Amino acid sequence: MSNPHKTTSTLNLGPTHPATHGVMQNIIELDGETIVDAKQTIGYIHRAFEKLAERRPFFQITTLTDRLNYCSSPINNMGWHITCERFLKIKMPKRVDYLRVIIMELARISDHLICNSIVGVDAGAYTGFLYLMQYRELIYEIYEEVCGSRLTTNIGRIGGFERNFTPTAFTKLEKFLKEYPAVLTEFENLFTRNRIFMDRTQNTGAISAERAINYGFSGPNLRATGVDYDVRVHKPYSSYEDFDFNIPVGKTGDNYDRFLVRNAEMRESLKIINQAYQKIQGFKGAEAEVFHADVPEYYLPKKEDVYTKMEALIWHFKIIMGEINLPKGRIYSAVEGANGELGFYMMSDGGRTPFRLHFRRPCFIYYQAYPEIVKGSLLSDAIITMSSLNLIAGEMDA
Repeated sequence: MSNPHKTTSTLNLGPTHPATHGVMQNIIELDGETIVDAKQTIGYIHRAFEKLAERRPFFQITTLTDRLNYCSSPINNMGWHITCERFLKIKMPKRVDYLRVIIMELARISDHLICNSIVGVDAGAYTGFLYLMQYRELIYEIYEEVCGSRLTTNIGRIGGFERNFTPTAFTKLEKFLKEYPAVLTEFENLFTRNRIFMDRTQNTGAISAERAINYGFSGPNLRATGVDYDVRVHKPYSSYEDFDFNIPVGKTGDNYDRFLVRNAEMRESLKIINQAYQKIQGFKGAEAEVFHADVPEYYLPKKEDVYTKMEALIWHFKIIMGEINLPKGRIYSAVEGANGELGFYMMSDGGRTPFRLHFRRPCFIYYQAYPEIVKGSLLSDAIITMSSLNLIAGEMDA
């Protein structure tokens, strides 16, 4: 029965409302247009990735990681590969590390580009979104040249890449590095000092550094509060210690600061990619052809070798059929995903598949704080806050 004394109204924002940017539900209690309470529901696209992974050999798990944050799937892929390589104590060639850095930073730019342009759309400005999407397509063309795929990339392998980068891939990369900085400047000019955009984003969706840390925030959403934590710096992987870059931070932790931090991070990513590309050009002779480590137990041999050499045929069969036992042990390994700390906690009992595997998904953590962040704000602020937190349903539900 309805309560005749109730003075507030209940609104279901989602799970199919286009403003939710994914299949998630927010049951919002409104006093006029002011939010007095909010409850969130997830699980609409839960696919049991962690349990599926426990029935698959290492190399088959890569395709599951694609479907987490699909706006930057190469980082998910390489985060998993790096976890496996640390667990198996595989030493990676420097050239492979640098190639990975290029792909991961392109993925970070692609993710931030989508997030910030969507924040603009939710503030009523569509132009920036249309403009930047052209350059996301150019990033996708680079992915396509490297691995043949665009969105769910399945890029790379345990030990490196499936194939070497082609000259066309580097040509497309050079085009992106040349053109994107000016495009990013134009995008910033459309928004950064725009009075309407500032009114919509400043002092909305704010969270303090203390509350963000208590929730377990990481990535741009934590750095916007003034905390300069970045996995690439605090626990380097893939030779990130070889690069010179800054960690952009904000002050207030509101929607505006999150927007500014992501824009600044795109510039830092461009700086990192330029450095990595310079380092790659320094490799000569046989070193310039290296794109994977020497680990025949986990890296598929060349197809022509499989057809002509017995040893390659045996390794190919054992890897594909999942007949290689893993060492016993456990590991937690994390990378700086585009959304924050993306971690993999794995336990092995010495079998052919992980005994337990848990994905630390940053979006799942942010969404827990969403009711607290939007309480007391307007309904229109709840929409833009959801965009600014960059909540990706595929990553939350796993």
